Amino acid sequence: MGERPYVLLSCGMSIDGYVDDTAAERLLLSNEADFDRVDEVRAGCDAILVGAATVRTDDPRLLVRSAERRARRAARGQPPTPIKVTVTSSCDLDPAARFFTTGDVTKLVYCASGTVELARKRLGDAAEVVDGGEPVDVHRVTADLHERGVGRLMVEGGGTMHTQFLSAGLADELQLVVAPIFVGDSRAPRFVHDGVFPWGRDRRADLASVQQIGDVVLLRYALSDRYAG
Repeated sequence: MGERPYVLLSCGMSIDGYVDDTAAERLLLSNEADFDRVDEVRAGCDAILVGAATVRTDDPRLLVRSAERRARRAARGQPPTPIKVTVTSSCDLDPAARFFTTGDVTKLVYCASGTVELARKRLGDAAEVVDGGEPVDVHRVTADLHERGVGRLMVEGGGTMHTQFLSAGLADELQLVVAPIFVGDSRAPRFVHDGVFPWGRDRRADLASVQQIGDVVLLRYALSDRYAG
């Protein structure tokens, strides 16, 4: 395996493992204290990655919210918010999405080899389009990010991205927040999809810490010997 960034997966889910429900309005699974914690984690990373479905569905800005944290990054010679990264097979992306229009920072789109030219025409100057392989290979994505100087990568979803990074053995840490609700609807999106994962019947993931944050619980799992603690 080539060199790659330290990869931290971050997700909030219901007690029954869902990351949203089927309503039009996004389900907020966390609370203000935990949102602030996530903002601190973002501020400590070089890049934030989400899948194209998350860009389409949630229209996230993926910015560091705290002015103080943005200032600290600037004082270290970093952009005020981490590089934004998305991964897509079809490039069904709107250049007017907030992923592209907010934040004075590099935006990278890794797409399948066969859609590179289409993606460049569709997105124009909104982002740099990078050939991610056919199909897109997360090993290739992380190797390219490493070459661009990304030392710490935060993966915020969705389920396809979490599944790919976990099943590929590319995750060093998982920060999983459990909210005190049930969704109870099999049509709703889950934390991960079907896959073959390194952790299962014969190998249990290492639970590094448990922290109560108001009415949610943060579980931190060390998934490799690179775990930063």
